[in-house]
Amino acid sequence: MTRQEIEEKVRNFLIEDLEIEEDKIAPEATLKEDMGIDSLDFVDIVVIVEKNFGFKIKPEEMASVATLADFYDYIESKVA
Repeated sequence: MTRQEIEEKVRNFLIEDLEIEEDKIAPEATLKEDMGIDSLDFVDIVVIVEKNFGFKIKPEEMASVATLADFYDYIESKVA
C-alpha cells in the first residue's frame, strides 16, 4: 500500500466516521488540539484502522503520535 493510499483512507474515515471538518485535515495538524480527537475518538480509530489496514494499534506505540503526519508514518511502518 502506498503512502498516498494510506493518506486517502485515513482522510476518508476522519471525515466520514469521525466527522472532522475537511479543512482541519493537514499533515502538520495535531490530532488532539487542531483536529479535536478525544479518547473516545481514539477507540473508534483503533477499530477503523484494524478494519482498513489489518493490524491492531498498541496504545504505547501511539504515545509518540502527535500530528496527522506522525499517524501516517505509524500506519505506513505497520503495513510496509
